[in-house]
Amino acid sequence: MQFKASPRAPKCIDADFSKGRLAALCAWMVVFIFSFGAPVPAQTQIASATVEPPAAAHLFTDEIGRRVNVPVDVKHIVSLAPNITEIVFALGEGDHLAGDTDFCDYPSEARQKPRVGGPVNPNLEHIVALTPGLVLATKSINRRETVEALARLGLSVYVTDPHSVDETITSVERLGRILRAEKTAVPLVEDLRARLADLDRRLAGTVPRRVLFVVWTDPLISIGRDTFIADALRRAGARSVVDTTAEWPRVSLEEIVRLQPEFVVFASAHAGETQHDIDALRTRPGWRDLSALRRGNIVVISEAINRPAPRMVDAIEQLARALHSESFISRDRQSKRAPHVTEEACACAR
Repeated sequence: MQFKASPRAPKCIDADFSKGRLAALCAWMVVFIFSFGAPVPAQTQIASATVEPPAAAHLFTDEIGRRVNVPVDVKHIVSLAPNITEIVFALGEGDHLAGDTDFCDYPSEARQKPRVGGPVNPNLEHIVALTPGLVLATKSINRRETVEALARLGLSVYVTDPHSVDETITSVERLGRILRAEKTAVPLVEDLRARLADLDRRLAGTVPRRVLFVVWTDPLISIGRDTFIADALRRAGARSVVDTTAEWPRVSLEEIVRLQPEFVVFASAHAGETQHDIDALRTRPGWRDLSALRRGNIVVISEAINRPAPRMVDAIEQLARALHSESFISRDRQSKRAPHVTEEACACAR
């Protein structure tokens, strides 16, 4: 079982943005930045707390090929990642969530759950004390050592590993089946797939916009072509100008100036605050040479695009509307159907 290494945090953050929201543009990156590098907790202190396997269980194969016995009736769940927490609530199983991580912030009820530490280095004693019937993890952010330690303690640990938008929806579907929440999962999944199919129809024949997706500004960090965010961009009718297999590449601003993306895309929960920071970027060397900034071709979308969870589709719709507004005007007038997203979560500086 090979888990991917987390990228190291930038050594410094530009002081001009220390009070702004650019430090939180990518919720996925924030987890790495504040959690990476801490030692794995010692297991000897909790060896005596080994959990007995459930009497009645179903055998599942998780998304990294591990065979997991999951109790037939899961009463207590512990989530080790923000996107997993979102999925649990979206499936209507929030009442069964016994604990989550310090970075689980959506929905608001997630903040009220007992905390088990950071996703990279959770407190195993706290997890065991919550007596979960199931622990949910994700390969991109949780450590192999954590999963193996919890499994040795007798806990059922199911690991997800989505690399695309479709795989994210499949993860939701599988978790719905594991948690016996099919009544919620089936219509949720059908709705997400129907919305994506509608986007495909609307964007058929359009030319993808060349974009720079900004994860971090100093150093400049973007996304690689094999990430779920890159796939989300493609579903929105966009193509990243950064073409690399690295998941969170540091890129040269000089190279971005040479490539001249048509749009610069940011993700934030607070579009107004992010806009203030973007205004400051326009005055900085290098950034001010980007024609997209000079023309105002800047899109701020929901931070939901950073997490492989149902809300990602909201962010894809926002971005598609911002980049290809002409594909939505005629159909929206005919159907008089309100969009799935709110204006406050999407801002275009033109």
